[in-house]
Amino acid sequence: GIDNKYMNIELSIDEGNKYYFRDISWSGNYIYNDDQLQRILGIQRGDVYDLDLVNKKLNFNPNGPDISSLYMDDGYLFFSVNPVEVAVTSDSIDLEMRVYEGAQSTLNKVTVSGNDKTNDYVILRQLWTRPGDKFSRSNLIRTQSELAGLGYFDPEQINPDVRPDPINETADIEWQLVERSNDQ
Repeated sequence: GIDNKYMNIELSIDEGNKYYFRDISWSGNYIYNDDQLQRILGIQRGDVYDLDLVNKKLNFNPNGPDISSLYMDDGYLFFSVNPVEVAVTSDSIDLEMRVYEGAQSTLNKVTVSGNDKTNDYVILRQLWTRPGDKFSRSNLIRTQSELAGLGYFDPEQINPDVRPDPINETADIEWQLVERSNDQ
């Protein structure tokens, strides 16, 4: 029924077809073979198609390994991977994972800023990112948590400013810090 205050609305929703993964192929990968990458991706033929899950497994999986970490923990700062739908049938999708590995990069300059009261050496001994080391995403994350653990800096504002130099295959990192006021 409809009156001055209320009305009935009826919606018909067509969710469309449900799609599934069919073939997943890899191109451009030389460092790791298809089987190694497929194991980390962990998606099988016949699984329900989910592009968000694909992107999580490729780029940043909070619950486990992902393809980017594999490369970025071994110095491949310039790595990228792009999933492309190469075929769509009535209920299945083929994906091609187009990989760009790039060169391994090493750390060149590693500096700190924003520490007016805290001596550099106190910070530097916490760093897992040192000049000459291979770039490593997990070492960035580890350093971030070590610096937060000191208690001198606002953990929300610990920023590793990574400055890649593709020509020299290096990267500089400036650890930007904001000291906590100690008048609490």
